[in-house]
Amino acid sequence: MDEAMKNLAVGLAIGLGALGPGLGLGLIGYAALQGIARNPEARGPIFTNMILIAGLTEAVAIYALIVAILLAMVV
Repeated sequence: MDEAMKNLAVGLAIGLGALGPGLGLGLIGYAALQGIARNPEARGPIFTNMILIAGLTEAVAIYALIVAILLAMVV
């Protein structure tokens, strides 16, 4: 029973931890495409900001992965 609960905790940690960043990355891409469609001349700055923010958003998913790995190995 303890092993099953540990596996459930690991699955929930990475599953829920990656849900927010996944939705956030989709919204970032959507907003960037909307901005480029409205003002094609601003493509460079919009793309640069999009990549920067996407990297920061992806860091949250990496933290969730680290927590899940720690739960799997330590607990």
